Amino acid sequence: MADLSDFPITERWVPQDPSKLQLFSFPTPNGIKVAIALEEMGLPYEAHRVTLSDADVKSDAFLSLNPNNKIPAIIDPDGPGGQPIGLFESGAILLYLGEKTGKLIGQTAADKAVITQWLMWQMGGLGPMLGQLGFFAKFAGAEWEDKRPRDRFAAEARRLLNVLSGQLQDRDWIAGEFSIADIAIAPWLNALTYYGTRDLVGWDDHPVLQAYLDRFFARPAVERGKNIPPREG
Repeated sequence: MADLSDFPITERWVPQDPSKLQLFSFPTPNGIKVAIALEEMGLPYEAHRVTLSDADVKSDAFLSLNPNNKIPAIIDPDGPGGQPIGLFESGAILLYLGEKTGKLIGQTAADKAVITQWLMWQMGGLGPMLGQLGFFAKFAGAEWEDKRPRDRFAAEARRLLNVLSGQLQDRDWIAGEFSIADIAIAPWLNALTYYGTRDLVGWDDHPVLQAYLDRFFARPAVERGKNIPPREG
């Protein structure tokens, strides 16, 4: 049995089987990336529901694993050299899981480089821009009379969607074969519906993106992972 006693988070979110990878997450676009990857890769894991409330993500227990107080985070009891390892940042976790399993990161070094490129594009561009747009269109920022912040992020979102649409004109998946880059990108595209911003960013101008989302969510592993852990405890 793996010993995870060096990870204080396990005192609050207690593993039932410490030999399995432990996922600490919530079903946001970033959160479901890791659950979907784990389902696609066939790795055994346990999911622990960590809400976005300060009581959870800013608790001493969670901060002991992720000092950046954001979901998702993992503990792999069978890390490098057989030793447990804790990780945060969804993109870093996807890369780690791909390296661990040899799945969804391409067949060659060139494949991996292209997949990593698009993963970084999502992490540094698509995710942050759509997240900020959501704040100014749906959440507290929507109450501001000055719409310049919202419009700034909407314009950048439109630019990014144009980039993505161009890449997907002649392929089913962003880097050729289905990969961790798609797992990173598609949940954020889907968030536009939740934010109510599809019209604002000209979604209907890009039928290739809707087809991409339809392909993504038709995958059985995606269907399983998209609500793990469940939003309601």
